[in-house]
Amino acid sequence: MDQSGKVAAVAGRIRDMVHSGTLHAGDALPSTRALATQLGVARGTVVTAYEQLDGEGYIRTRQGAAARVVSDVPVGIAPHAPATPAGERAPVGPIIDLRPGIPAVTAFPAREWRAAWRAAAELPHENALSDALGSPALREQIATLGLSRGFVPDPSRVIVSAGTSEALSLITDAFRSLHGRDPLFAIEDPGYRSGRRAILGSGGKVVGIPVTDDGLDLTALESSSRRFGTPDAVMVTPTHQYPLGSVMPVANRRRLLEWAAANRMIVIEDDYDSEFRHRGVPMPALASLDVEGVVLHLGGFSKVLDPRLRCAYLVLPAPAEGAGAGAAAAVRAARAARGPVVSEVTQQAIAHLIRTGALRRHLGRVRRDYVHRRDRIAARLADASIPELEVHALAGGLHAVLKWDQSDATTVRKRLARTGILVEELANYATTPETELNGLVLGYGAVSMTELDRALDAILGELG
Repeated sequence: MDQSGKVAAVAGRIRDMVHSGTLHAGDALPSTRALATQLGVARGTVVTAYEQLDGEGYIRTRQGAAARVVSDVPVGIAPHAPATPAGERAPVGPIIDLRPGIPAVTAFPAREWRAAWRAAAELPHENALSDALGSPALREQIATLGLSRGFVPDPSRVIVSAGTSEALSLITDAFRSLHGRDPLFAIEDPGYRSGRRAILGSGGKVVGIPVTDDGLDLTALESSSRRFGTPDAVMVTPTHQYPLGSVMPVANRRRLLEWAAANRMIVIEDDYDSEFRHRGVPMPALASLDVEGVVLHLGGFSKVLDPRLRCAYLVLPAPAEGAGAGAAAAVRAARAARGPVVSEVTQQAIAHLIRTGALRRHLGRVRRDYVHRRDRIAARLADASIPELEVHALAGGLHAVLKWDQSDATTVRKRLARTGILVEELANYATTPETELNGLVLGYGAVSMTELDRALDAILGELG
């Protein structure tokens, strides 16, 4: 038996013991050295098997401590079942929620999580109002995160917001004040629907621009500008287009920035899940190429920590003449007018997680988990050999997109929902009614490997 076969055998034995109930949640496993001796294999074989089982969500390993079976194996049930849409029957059995947008929240070590909130709670009381731009401590730590994205902004350029949608609402208000009219945004089609709603809800206007395999179609953007007028801003997800997953090449990025500068337009970069690149070389942020001072960078903690924190941030364009300087001043003024929107305690806790390295360590752990789940989806879909089935967005992030031409996605989604498998329809991300999209979007960040396999069984059964 070769090395990979030995690893599979060790992992399979432990996996079977979990499913049979021989091993229970919280049980400690033997050390890698002890188990290798018992099984007569090399210690490296057991180490690799443990790493695989950790990535699959069966066990949790930690340096200097025994590996233990985790609490949500074999099958977890959502603590609060999602509401059933009107006219549809409630699901039967356990809920497996594969709708995108939820990371592995429970994977964060409870000890480090509690320590961050204790540190925030122990800060002295002050007779003062919170800084509208955000806690200085958090803004300083956010600036350090730019190291991994190819740029390190001055903390004075960082503004804290209550999520990405609130940031886009803030930008819309700022641009209305700046231009004295309802601002026009060019957005990806399909694209981030909550962002579109935030812009429209704040009185902005949107025009959808098609997406290609290289991200936003820049030729279509230029053509649209001749028809509808140059937008005040274009919003892009260049590192991992949402939801289709394409990556904008460097040449296109430079072309977009030069065009924006020439037309005095702002580029809003939504860097929503850049921490999770599963295939290929990580792409630097668009902001790292911004010599013109036109990029307004958005980042947040929903995909890396917990979406319930409702904490994100903006990095304003670097000081420069022209559109960037005006936009930066307008956003600052709008934030000051709205006042602080994220609890000071929450901001201090997040700052603690970054400063102590807890966030960095967490990302290192969950990246491995997400890669295992991503690989399982890719392998299962490849083995299924379903004609005309296309799989997108697996190069990074926490979701996959399935597209096909046969059965209607709405019918498939409803059938899956009746069995407790919740997915999202790709058509819901269309910006314009003319955009025809038949497919499903599957989020895999918060499910165990067992749940993922059960869901894939059902999905492939529907599509096959």
